[in-house]
Amino acid sequence: MRINTNVASLTAQESAVNVGKNLSSSLEKLSTGLRINKASDDASGMAIADKLRTQASAVGQGIANANAANTFIQIADKAMAEQSNIMDIVKTKLMQASTSTTSSDGRVAILNDIKALLSQFDAISSSTNYNGTTLLQGADFDFQIGEDSTNDKITVATTYGATTTSIASSGGAAGKVGLKSLASTGVTTTNITASMALAAMSTIDAALTNLNTVRSEFGSGQNQIESALRNMMTTRTNLKAAESIIRDVDYAAESANFNKQNIIAQAGTYAISQANAIQQNVLRLLQ
Repeated sequence: MRINTNVASLTAQESAVNVGKNLSSSLEKLSTGLRINKASDDASGMAIADKLRTQASAVGQGIANANAANTFIQIADKAMAEQSNIMDIVKTKLMQASTSTTSSDGRVAILNDIKALLSQFDAISSSTNYNGTTLLQGADFDFQIGEDSTNDKITVATTYGATTTSIASSGGAAGKVGLKSLASTGVTTTNITASMALAAMSTIDAALTNLNTVRSEFGSGQNQIESALRNMMTTRTNLKAAESIIRDVDYAAESANFNKQNIIAQAGTYAISQANAIQQNVLRLLQ
């Protein structure tokens, strides 16, 4: 029997150290809720999980971009809805001016109302903006809703700007919606006839048609964005689920592992004490 080196005790201590590491690792997983806390836990799993997390983050930003784009378009649409109401009122007033029951003075008053309405139309166009970007001045808008610069970009291209000018005093209804000028009617600030009012009604119809074209272009873009938004929300959920399977800890399994390691650690402590006690038997040989 040898007492200079207590091999049994050293073996028990080595096992105790390893069990202690396992116990510490198990506690870390239970406290963080993650199966992978460092690369050594699962190098390949960490690489995959990190890539999935990055992809999910990009999709999340795409969702935020799409929601912002929806707000952007809704602002434009509501503004154009009010512009459409203005055009409806203008046409109604022109109809009123086109009948013989309206006096000359009445037609002048109607003309002044129309000028004020068209001025408000133009004010809406110039003031409607999103974060400083004007929306109704006839521009194209690009909405990036994903990582791909081509396939994940939705463009809303507006044919016309939703703008109009007041009926001028120089002899014509100088209104326009975007690039389409309203036809001259010979209306002046002091003279308007029933035939002039009738002629101006057709120009208002053209303006409404062009305004509705702009609204439909925004509407089509919004439909694309909402479709992409629904797809991205599903994609993000699936990416998060895939990452969770790799990275997150299974509490049931890890709790069982922790209890096992704890029992082994207690047994190891007992084994060390017994290994030290065995060496005392040598003393009997020396008596």
